[in-house]
Formats: sequence, structure tokens, C-alpha cells
Amino acid sequence: MARKPLKVLIIAPSWVGDMVMSQTLLKQLKSKYGDETVIDVLVNSWAKDVVKRMPEVNQVHCNPFAHGELGLLKRFQLGRQLASFAYDQAYVLPNSLKSALIPFFARISERIGFIGEMRYGLLNTAYKLDKTKLPLMIDRFCALANNGQKPVQIDYPNFTADLNNQANVLKSLALGLEKPVICLCPAAEYGPAKRWPTEHFASLADLLQTAGYQVWVMGSAKDADISAKIMEEAKLKANLHDLCGKTNLVDVIDLLAAAKVVVSNDSGLMHVACAVNVPVIAIYGSSSPGFTPPLSDKAQIIKLDLECSPCFERTCKFNHYNCLQEITPSQIFDAIVLPNS
Repeated sequence: MARKPLKVLIIAPSWVGDMVMSQTLLKQLKSKYGDETVIDVLVNSWAKDVVKRMPEVNQVHCNPFAHGELGLLKRFQLGRQLASFAYDQAYVLPNSLKSALIPFFARISERIGFIGEMRYGLLNTAYKLDKTKLPLMIDRFCALANNGQKPVQIDYPNFTADLNNQANVLKSLALGLEKPVICLCPAAEYGPAKRWPTEHFASLADLLQTAGYQVWVMGSAKDADISAKIMEEAKLKANLHDLCGKTNLVDVIDLLAAAKVVVSNDSGLMHVACAVNVPVIAIYGSSSPGFTPPLSDKAQIIKLDLECSPCFERTCKFNHYNCLQEITPSQIFDAIVLPNS
């Protein structure tokens, strides 16, 4: 008699980059328990179509809660709805107490995660996080499927671009691929200490256009102020396109896949670009590639090893932002052009 496939529910992180990196855990589970393992994901509604690009995912459930919302009764009701799926395991990737409530209410027999916010009881397989043994975010995700230990091998995230959707989006935005594309991702939700200055992005856009490239500025509607400053500060506009707020996240995946190179801060879109397997120039300021590196063999990390960095602060306590200011547009331009020359 054939063994019933394991059924797993993943409680996904809320940040884009963390969500992309969580695919490493899904790959780990498939490797450990077999391709027949059924993996469903509970994720914020904005991310549901992105998660569908992960071939390991069977079904996506939408998390209806706003950031920080407890909604205890709603969580109980959602948990009881999910109980009907008879999951064998739940992996809780956020460290918050409230993220562990739904699998508890769903009565999933094995609820796995790090202790986090004192989640004893809510989790019944709870590991204490040792940050020295698990320095990377992907180490921590994959350790949950490996008795709390770092696995020998971790497979990087990979998304499949939808070329039909790409063609439709290009047409709707009146974009072409006659000139090679460089995508700029100038935002970083954590704060300005992770953002390369807009005037540097603008100068880089001028250098690239002069060299024969077209430049797409990518981001969400929340990043429109940043992209507007780049458009204002750039001297050349003919081949510079502001796409912030004009696409959804799935469209961004397919547009990034068309790029010759993506230039990004340490942000969610950096991880998306790595997952679609395009070359990435990753600029680091207050954060560290020792924790959230670009997960790609095609990525170049640009950072200055200043005495005050990485500080992991949202804003620079010295108010000079030298870790980013002193990375020049010509330095990034050379990183883009010289490998292709």
C-alpha cells in the first residue's frame, strides 16, 4: 500500500526578500520527504501570485491580517478552516507569537519553528536560535527541516519567468528590448541607511544611457517619490523609464528577467532578481551580506568596509551615510560594463 504523501503548511514571512529566501526551505522539504510532498503556503495577499511561481508550492492560502494586527477571533476562524486540510506539519517562519496561532488553532500535529516570542506550547517542535551557527537567513529557514541544524546543501531560490506575460507587460508599458536593459531598484523598505543615494542612481542612469543602454527604474507605488527624484536629477531622459507603481510584483519578476543586469540595494527586489537568474550588482550600506547575501552565482557585492558599518540601523547615526555615499556611480558602471566588454 502506497504511503500517503506528507502534507505541509508554511507560514510565510511578510517581507518580499524573506519570502523569496523561504523557497530554500521548500526545496529542502522536497529533498527530504520526496517530490510527492504536498506543500501549501499561507502568505499575505500581495505575495500570492509570486509564491505561485515556486514550483514546489501546491496551494496558496491568503493571510488576511494587516501588519501587526492580532485579530485573535479571525485567526481562530482561519485556523479552524485550515484544519480541514489535515496537515501533518506546519513550519512557522516569522518569529512572532501571533504567527504561531493559526497552526495551533488548526490542530496541526507537528508545529515547527524557532522559539521566538516565547512560543512554548504554540510550537511543539521549537528550536533555540544560535545565530553563530546559523548566520544566514537561509540557514535558519532550512534548519527547521533539519532538526535545527544547518543542512549540508542549500539550493538557492529560482523563479520561472512567464515570457507571455513579459511580452504583454512590455506592450502595455510601450517598452521594447531593442536596447539592452539595465534595471535599477533604488528602494529598501527598512530605511535610508540601506539606500544608495538617488543622485548616484541618476548619474548612473546617465552613464548607462550614454553607453547605449535603456534604464528601467523598478519598484512599487510606495517607491514613487524615490523614482521621481531619480527622474528629476538625471540629465538624460530618452531611454530612462520610471516603472514604479505601474506593475504588480509578478510583472516585476518577468521584467527583471529581461534585464542584462539589475542594480539593487539590499532589498526584496534584489532577491527576486537573483531568483530569476540575471546578473545582479548588490549595493550594501548599513546591512551585511553575511546575513542576507544575494543568492546567486551571478551577483557582485559592492560594499565599503568602513569602521562604522554594518550598523544595521535604519538611519545613519552620524548623518553622513558614507557607507553608501562613497560608492560612486562610475564604480557601479564599471561593474556592469567591464564584465560584458
